[in-house]
Amino acid sequence: MNIIKVLLGAAFIASATSQAGADIPEDKSVQLNSYILLDRTGSMSSIWDEALGSVNAYVDSVVTPDDGPDVANDITLSVFDAQDGLQFDTLRRNVAGDDWSEITNDEVTPRGMTPLFDAIGRMISLAEADDPEKAVIVIMTDGHENASREFTHEGVREALDRAEERGWAVVFLGAEFASFSDADAVGVNRSSQMAVSSDRLSATMSNLAQRNRGYAQGIYDDVEFSEEDRAIAQENEVIERRGRD
Repeated sequence: MNIIKVLLGAAFIASATSQAGADIPEDKSVQLNSYILLDRTGSMSSIWDEALGSVNAYVDSVVTPDDGPDVANDITLSVFDAQDGLQFDTLRRNVAGDDWSEITNDEVTPRGMTPLFDAIGRMISLAEADDPEKAVIVIMTDGHENASREFTHEGVREALDRAEERGWAVVFLGAEFASFSDADAVGVNRSSQMAVSSDRLSATMSNLAQRNRGYAQGIYDDVEFSEEDRAIAQENEVIERRGRD
């Protein structure tokens, strides 16, 4: 376990235990389904190794035991781009965290354009088919919607509204990207949007995994980013480099 993960996990546990939440016995196991939607469009090429590494870091962190109830994890990873229509590939489907095999460049590389709305719509459909009680949908992209054919922003907003009604959490991460008009358009709360520096993707995803454990354990009703989370992600630095709408 690396030192960043130890420090982040310790900080999370210390803050979480001071917050009110559901009183779940520590000997009870709870279930968390994580749905990671990763932009694999051509513009991701310069940070692709960091993006893949952050997905693996998320899995490593989300399965790490803490002082709360045990969390059983099912993790789904889908990637998307557009080449004459949506290309949506699910590389891992409800894989238990302990059975995860690391995602590598041998499986997927960047290409194509950004059908963001179509990809979010497809990911919500996967989650709805599974029908989990607790789910977190993590969207990571570095660009604006520019190629969807199946979903408008209104259609995606309706899908995300259904997710919200079920109590599922949705977070939107901008990888070296701080323009969130698309996230705003589909109804992702600003408190669940965050820009992330490329060299902080793994640390951010490790931190997010621990926050998601707290959501599964009933410590949090939702997954929202604190000022500490934003500092870990170096959000202000990304905004200075890239600007924000």
